[in-house]
Amino acid sequence: MTQSTDTPAAIKIDGLCKSYGRKRVIRDFSLELAEGEVLGFLGPNGAGKTTTIKALMGLIRRDGGGINVLGYDPAVDGVNVKSRVGYVPEQHFIHGWMRVSQAVSFCRAFYPTWNDKLCDELIERFRLDPSQRVRRLSKGTVVKLSLLLAMSHEPQVLILDEPMAGLDPVMRDEVLDGVLRTISDRGRTILFSSHTLSDVQRMADSIAMIDEGELLVKASVNDLLGRTKRIRAVLSDGSEPRKLPEGVVWQRVDKREWLVTVNEFSADVVECMKTGNQLAHIEVVDLGIEDIFKDYIRGRRAAL
Repeated sequence: MTQSTDTPAAIKIDGLCKSYGRKRVIRDFSLELAEGEVLGFLGPNGAGKTTTIKALMGLIRRDGGGINVLGYDPAVDGVNVKSRVGYVPEQHFIHGWMRVSQAVSFCRAFYPTWNDKLCDELIERFRLDPSQRVRRLSKGTVVKLSLLLAMSHEPQVLILDEPMAGLDPVMRDEVLDGVLRTISDRGRTILFSSHTLSDVQRMADSIAMIDEGELLVKASVNDLLGRTKRIRAVLSDGSEPRKLPEGVVWQRVDKREWLVTVNEFSADVVECMKTGNQLAHIEVVDLGIEDIFKDYIRGRRAAL
């Protein structure tokens, strides 16, 4: 198959659908990553993140929709995709009987682009012992080895599925530092899923949130933090709100307290709430990534 030249995105997912039996896991899911973009892929357990990643790698058969990774369809050109993508799955599959040096030699044989100098730098950076058996490595050290194997062949795209899961804070910082330094040195396109939202905020340029197989939002971290605000109001007459502002992500009324999170905050939002409702008090609250994530999930589920 000839590589496509009309796709500017490094990764493009268009209308992806996937079911297991009667359970639909991914529903008409679309997403794009530009070349050099670092995307944090967020969602609750069972939201469809790993299924989406496996479809990107051509590891599962999709039911519908299109996927393009660096100009290739992974369902048709899986070899071309795998040769250009570094992938760290949630479950690490490295033979326990191998030594670290053997795992490196084994993977090196599959990649003409393998960079021995980079590999040696990562061995030193991650403080790996080449003579150590994989089965004797701690969980955190196995994660480091998996990252080394994924990055040493100079992939154009790096896909990480919960790379820091189960690591203690010190080990997580060591792994994250190694990834960040490699990213900054080479400007790779990266998609990574994580439940540790502080890691996402530290690494990502942009964030995509998914719940029950549907995309809720994709935006740059700066836009998400700058435009998503929670407004706390006190209803003076104790009645239900009469007029909602535009762009409501989530809201809750508890007696006289009215909390509203909006995704396109402006002074007009506050004015709308003031003029359309009887309010005794109103204030605007800045939110972090974790609260924004929670409110998007709460809002979607409340609307079902």
